[in-house]
Amino acid sequence: MASVTADDYAWIRSSPVFRHALESGYMLTLVRAVSPEEVLRVMETEPQGTCTGSDALIERESELRDGTDYWDETFVAGAFTVPGADGDWTLVLHFDGGTGMRPRFLEALSAGGRAVAHSTNGGKPIHLFHWYENGELRTTFEWPTARAGSTPDDLNSLMHEVGFVLSDEVAAGARVDTKAAVLALTERLTGVRVTEELLQNAEYQLGQVPDEPAEEWTGIVIDITDAHGDRFYREFTREEVEAATMRARAEANTPVVVRGPERLPGANT
Repeated sequence: MASVTADDYAWIRSSPVFRHALESGYMLTLVRAVSPEEVLRVMETEPQGTCTGSDALIERESELRDGTDYWDETFVAGAFTVPGADGDWTLVLHFDGGTGMRPRFLEALSAGGRAVAHSTNGGKPIHLFHWYENGELRTTFEWPTARAGSTPDDLNSLMHEVGFVLSDEVAAGARVDTKAAVLALTERLTGVRVTEELLQNAEYQLGQVPDEPAEEWTGIVIDITDAHGDRFYREFTREEVEAATMRARAEANTPVVVRGPERLPGANT
């Protein structure tokens, strides 16, 4: 674990599992000292039994996706126990099309411990990394040179050791597999070595994460600045928006009267 680098994860580029993950969108999370059952409970899942291997997990997600609306953000998560630093960890994997595990889940799961996650939204792509400690997002990034969180620079030495380039000037000419480096960084923080065999042979406990309910809205803001620097700013309450919508619908439903040409006075009939 102490010497793992991006080179140790070069296998992901020939992996059928990771090829699917990168194409469809995925999230892989490691949570310390929390059982798979408790992880799925915190994620508010509906139990879906078990399956063996990542291929079966992919199939279960495909079955769910075929039966739901395109915009539905429900997904199937698979979880199992794996040994790592300071005891057992739960590995959570889902091929969610880019939904990702919700931040409030990661905050709760890392309370009193640690959670490390990485993801890809599939197709775009956006690759994200998150390190939570004691319920707090410590370091997160899409690009290694643009980090955020409460302690964005705490992992810099580890990031450099696994292969990340942290200088914008050097990064332009550097060639490092950043996804492989993310997996190596995750192993440094968890002690868990993720392999093709681990994902393909694991017994996953399954849970279906329901679609996140839409938040009640109270109004909208229009804030536009044109190319000349002129700004238009206006706030509308929900009541104003709904009233305008009703007027527009009423006008749209008003019959259209088409009048013929008016006859001029004295014209022949």
